[in-house]
Amino acid sequence: MATTVAMPQLGESVTEGTLAKWLKQPGEPVARFESIAEVVTDKVNAEIPSPAEGTMGEHLVKEGSVVAVGEQLCVIEGAAAGEAPAPAAAAPEPAKAAEVPVAAAAQAPGLQGTSVPAAASNGNGTHAVIPEGMHLTPVVRMLAREHNVDLTRVQGSGFGGRVTKKDVLDFIDRERGGTAAPAAPSVLTQAPAAPAPAPAPATPAPQHITAGEGDVLVPLTNVRRAIADHMSRSWAVSPHAWFMMEVNMQTVWNLRERNKRSFKERYGVDLTFLPFVAKATLAGLREFPTMNASWSDDGIVEHRNLHLGIAVALEDNLIVPVLRDADRLSIAGLATTMADIADRARSNKLKIDEIQGGTFTLNNTGALGTVLAAPIINQPQAAILAMDRIVKRVVVEGDAMAIRPMMNLCISFDHRLNDGLQAARFLGSVKAHLESFSDAELQ
Repeated sequence: MATTVAMPQLGESVTEGTLAKWLKQPGEPVARFESIAEVVTDKVNAEIPSPAEGTMGEHLVKEGSVVAVGEQLCVIEGAAAGEAPAPAAAAPEPAKAAEVPVAAAAQAPGLQGTSVPAAASNGNGTHAVIPEGMHLTPVVRMLAREHNVDLTRVQGSGFGGRVTKKDVLDFIDRERGGTAAPAAPSVLTQAPAAPAPAPAPATPAPQHITAGEGDVLVPLTNVRRAIADHMSRSWAVSPHAWFMMEVNMQTVWNLRERNKRSFKERYGVDLTFLPFVAKATLAGLREFPTMNASWSDDGIVEHRNLHLGIAVALEDNLIVPVLRDADRLSIAGLATTMADIADRARSNKLKIDEIQGGTFTLNNTGALGTVLAAPIINQPQAAILAMDRIVKRVVVEGDAMAIRPMMNLCISFDHRLNDGLQAARFLGSVKAHLESFSDAELQ
């Protein structure tokens, strides 16, 4: 018998991945649980195991394709009877070669619409048009065929401008109701209509720049594309606002100087400034829960748990490992855990679940020498906090001048969830905690 392998759920909130490489080619023997493909998500790589023993059959997805969870990847021929098949997608249609933004589908070179006749009709005599290469769910394809929908005319509101089930249903309703504008409501018999929702951000047209003499074209990696898409979407979706506060780090500086040697002997890691800032940030998040939240059309979701993401910069990548329930950790616990995840991030040994589910992100840009940063929010979080380099400078204390180690705390926040009042109070809380640490809090 044959077993169809589908794209598995690689972690919470993971809805898709890029099939980077096939590890088994058609005709090669495959053992049960042997890795058959490598998949890349936003930040890490994962290998997909075979659910059955047999021979690799047809590849249904090409290398480099973006594949949604549940879509079929390949077939394992000659699977032994009794072995559970991998979960399959709702429809047996193979995934297409590559994702193409809906807004650019009609203009993309080499992208031709496929006319698919169907029994149903939308009333205007047209046939369904499903462009080759458009990334669609089986439900959307089914609706397009049943109702003869030209998908090149449907504006997608989903991730990356994709067409969703709701987009198709709304399009069908508009077509059946005609394109004429409805009559104005009577002010005596009908309440004013609710304001129309803001249109989804337009998907930018593909950029093509001709390389000149001496220029070098560096091919985009799957990870680079994922980062570009994630950052562009965040900037388009969230109205970013930015604040900065100065923090006098003298208390933390003195505390670290007194304890760094004994701390290294006891815990085996260096005592840096990062766990102090993390601890103060977590205290501020407990005080202002709308900063530990996510936007939803149904309301603001305030997260009960504090899962702190710590940005780790690599040579050609940016990874944000997540410390789950980080507020339960002491400064020592934060220091040892951060050292561990940073080491494993740099050696590509993180697990999928260790980069998913963050509710707030802390970015230590000061380690790179920056003194003022304006980071982009890590969706779907409410804000991101950057700690910059600690610089000794002259400050005024009372009527005297003194040299103090000063640090800038910079926050980018989603203005849909929080206004300047909440963001400023949150920053003030983090600042107050940093300026009042004691030796007892190291334990």
